[in-house]
Amino acid sequence: MWRRSSHLRHHLHRLLSPSPLPSPPSLLPFSHFLSTSTATTAPPSDLARSIAADLAKLSSTPSTSSPSSPFLDLHAHFNLHYSDVNFNQALFRDILSLSPPITSARLADDLFRDLVTHRSFHPSDASLALLINHLSRRNDFKPALDLLSDFHKTAGPLAFSSLFLGLSRAGRPTQAIKFFSSLPPQHRTKENLSSLISALADNGLASHAEQVMMQFVKEIFPDESMCMVVIRGYCAKGKLNEALQFLSESRSAGFEFGAPAYNAILDCVCRLARKKDALSLHSEAKKVLISMESIGIPRDAETFRVLITHLCKIRKTEDAMKLFRQTSEWGCSPDSETYLVLIKSLYQAGRVSEGDQMIEFMRAAGFGDKLDRKAYYGFIKVLCGIERIEHAMKVFRMMKGYGHAPGTKTYTRLIEKLATHNMGDRANALYKEAVARGVAVTPGVYKVDKRYLPKKAKVVKKKRPTLPEKMIMKSKRLYKLKRSFVRKSRSRMGRRTRA
Repeated sequence: MWRRSSHLRHHLHRLLSPSPLPSPPSLLPFSHFLSTSTATTAPPSDLARSIAADLAKLSSTPSTSSPSSPFLDLHAHFNLHYSDVNFNQALFRDILSLSPPITSARLADDLFRDLVTHRSFHPSDASLALLINHLSRRNDFKPALDLLSDFHKTAGPLAFSSLFLGLSRAGRPTQAIKFFSSLPPQHRTKENLSSLISALADNGLASHAEQVMMQFVKEIFPDESMCMVVIRGYCAKGKLNEALQFLSESRSAGFEFGAPAYNAILDCVCRLARKKDALSLHSEAKKVLISMESIGIPRDAETFRVLITHLCKIRKTEDAMKLFRQTSEWGCSPDSETYLVLIKSLYQAGRVSEGDQMIEFMRAAGFGDKLDRKAYYGFIKVLCGIERIEHAMKVFRMMKGYGHAPGTKTYTRLIEKLATHNMGDRANALYKEAVARGVAVTPGVYKVDKRYLPKKAKVVKKKRPTLPEKMIMKSKRLYKLKRSFVRKSRSRMGRRTRA
């Protein structure tokens, strides 16, 4: 693991040990003095974008000296075009973030090594973490392992954490555990072990996290935070039995867990109940709450947030509001996420006035900073989904009134809804407003919903009568005509006048 991977790696390590020295100016290539100084005057983002584009070109162009590695071509290209650029960690981060997907991951590794060797670029733990994260996202772990091998004196918690996270994200837990086992004793620290356990548990590998914890328990004794990470990992994957078993074993080992551990189990129980039978959610959650009370663990804000969130997801908005009112009885106050969930649920249920009132309650509770552009877009999205376009426009005006500039998604959704509601003039006005604000909105052709089209007056066409109907009508007219010639009796007329 810690052997040099090639002759070039060995040569670079010899240059870097004990401390890399910059090359004297007299030994720099002649092209360094011929290069222009335009690159130094450009903004860092433009410079990083230019270097990232050159790396993409070098990735697509095969090397003339060595088909397997473009290292020498890279060195010559940078000496010719970027000889006067002072590379630092911020510029290197921008280059990696702006590199297109076609850029070779090995080329970024070669760039880092070239900068360290010829540009006096100091290899820090943060810069190694940036490069390892870049390589891990391309699923190229061999150069990442070689980097940690060659720069093991510089590597620190950030670099190791990036590697563990990349291996766990790629589904390689065995390789991550093997790498940690092969580390020298000075790097097998509690911090690195905690990073490994967190990376495995957060990516659905809680069983491997428990395995590595038990494997090094004699060397590094775990703490409650490590056990808590494993419990959350099991609960996130829906493995309730494993989480309860690990919780009981940890309690028997002497660890005392508070409300966060039981809140994770409560969340897992509610999710499983929603999948099997939503009506059983109340009874299943009550069992966890009773067990918490029996141990002496009171409910906190997170407990209420978990219950309210799951009740809102099964459209039990009234029950969620009852829990919201009971929060103060337990000596805690709702957090910002609880308010946001309740506001969306009230809007979803059509209780828009209560939703507006909940927004005011949230501001009064001191969470006004959480009502950002993203939160308002969530409200508008829900209101447009239930066809409350007028109230969505009211929330839109409220959003602008509090200084939050709407984005492309907000304008696009509102324009589409206004157009489908046969409000073309308002949709066009909103589009012009977005263009005036500089928001990129793509104009489209929207079809008006039939429900909002003006109703046409029904034109009753005269139906041509059939022959039997004509005969009936003719007989009626003849009967009336005959009756008109019949003389009325005087006795009837006299009685009628006397009356």
